[in-house]
Amino acid sequence: MRPKVTIVGAGNTGATMGQILHQRGYADTVLIDIVEGLPQGKALDIAEAGPWARTSASITGTNDWADTANSDLVIITSGVARKPGMTREDLLSVNAGIVRSVVGAAAKASPNAVLIIFANPMDAMCHVALEASGFPKERVIGQGGMLDSTRYRTFISMETGASTKDVSAWVLGGHTEATMVPLVSNATVGGVPLTQLLSAEKLDAVVKRTMRGGAEIVDLLKTGSAFVAPAVATIQMVDAILLDEKRVLPCCTLLQGEYGVTGGYVGAPVLLGAGGIQKVYEIPVSVDELKAIQVAGDAVKELVAATPKG
Repeated sequence: MRPKVTIVGAGNTGATMGQILHQRGYADTVLIDIVEGLPQGKALDIAEAGPWARTSASITGTNDWADTANSDLVIITSGVARKPGMTREDLLSVNAGIVRSVVGAAAKASPNAVLIIFANPMDAMCHVALEASGFPKERVIGQGGMLDSTRYRTFISMETGASTKDVSAWVLGGHTEATMVPLVSNATVGGVPLTQLLSAEKLDAVVKRTMRGGAEIVDLLKTGSAFVAPAVATIQMVDAILLDEKRVLPCCTLLQGEYGVTGGYVGAPVLLGAGGIQKVYEIPVSVDELKAIQVAGDAVKELVAATPKG
């Protein structure tokens, strides 16, 4: 029997996740959304690609949580984007309510599932999901560091002219422009320190571009935001967990003293495998990077304190 994955939210990101996972072929996928016909239509479109994609896995769309029962993994993409005139507190209130509701329903239908949180503000929504699910922290994981790190690696490749395959670079900390921490101290290209390949000025430009990675795409699209890179990054996590690949990946996890942060969801290197997070690694970083990670921890705890309780 194939593993079962539920993707909550059938918008561009959720549907793209569904398409990628369906083409992997090792898991059956359920798209669920409150909009009638939306998940059904997108799932059918993806399913009809199956013969040419050479996959026998199933993908279905639904508006009924009963159809998601006994999922091994649930991805939460639900939430609204910040609109003009909306304060941070407004966004927190709206999305916390949505995430609390869908996580509660998901946990009831699939009490043994691993949760991957995509909804924004992601760091704070991980805390909401942890509380709403009652799951151990190992099974409630945020994806922010995955997306930020793939952008960082892409920009490094562009600046150095080297293949992305040879770039090793991490973004830890938070998933906002103000709190993400692109690590320069241990970034390498084919084992060569990045500091030897780029000038301080170019390095600074790459770091700043990484921190504005999402905003840059919003500015270009004007009527939307990124969804392909976020989807690919998230499905890498799904692969690692369901296939027990034991990958070391940058994910948002509840820190309990690591990097000097206690009780805050912050991006850190984790070992992902069966059951979710199997280990959190505290790798060497510079003094300034450590301080920035701690600032991210303080920031998410402030957001959590401002989040309305259910």
